[in-house]
Amino acid sequence: MENNKLDGAHALVTGGGTGIGLGIARRLAEAGATVTLAGRRVEVLDEAASVLGAELPNAEFRTVGCDVTDPDAVEAAADTASNADGRLQVVVANAGMGTGGPFLMMEAETLRNVLDINVVGAFNTMKSAGLRMREDGGSIIAISSIAGALGGRFRAAYGASKAALDMMVRSAADELGGFGIRVNSIRPGVVESEATSMMFQHMPHVIDDYVRQMPLGFVGDPEDIGDAAVWLASSESRWVTGQQIAVDGGHTLRRAPDLEAAIKARLGDETFAQFVAPGSGPNG
Repeated sequence: MENNKLDGAHALVTGGGTGIGLGIARRLAEAGATVTLAGRRVEVLDEAASVLGAELPNAEFRTVGCDVTDPDAVEAAADTASNADGRLQVVVANAGMGTGGPFLMMEAETLRNVLDINVVGAFNTMKSAGLRMREDGGSIIAISSIAGALGGRFRAAYGASKAALDMMVRSAADELGGFGIRVNSIRPGVVESEATSMMFQHMPHVIDDYVRQMPLGFVGDPEDIGDAAVWLASSESRWVTGQQIAVDGGHTLRRAPDLEAAIKARLGDETFAQFVAPGSGPNG
């Protein structure tokens, strides 16, 4: 599937060692980019780069340890990913975290942690990218979620963080367009990956509800998100900025998934009943 849409481009993918980040890195490399994988677990990044290198022997991969909540670490990662002139052409702010639970049980610290990684971490990444793209332009891609559009019960912190990320993308796109920098976000639906493996292995009823909300009727994979990222990174989308593009099988046409059974199984019926109003689910 190798092509030359991104020949000569240097790309940074945060959270690039697993799941959606790895799928994006694979597709960017297939399109000709030199790809740097950044994340907190260096051993995972190195293993991912080894696997990708075996698949794509003509591609170049770099790895760098990076906590996206640390601006200095993000700057160092951007330096690693840049070309000899200190320029970057593509940056994907993918690193993030998800959490779920009843609103009345959520601690403020949980909300702060989610916002710190999903919003502040993305801000650090996008700012570092923008500073390196001012001369020649480039493409910044943030990985959001359908939760940013649909919200949904038990996802107050996560949904709020992704909605904030999408609005930050719109603001950044408006400001940076004069530099030739395009800023967009991708809203993935449910994708089978390391992050969702628990649901796929132990909560088929939750996955079934996701699929029922998709007109196309099937779950995506990380490379589906990677295909969208390549398009946003390439000149084929040269007139696209400030957009939130759902790659979700059509899920956002319908409703948020029903996570009640999963949350109830985790908490137990008695605790669940203390904090969640009866009859508040999507089915009554």
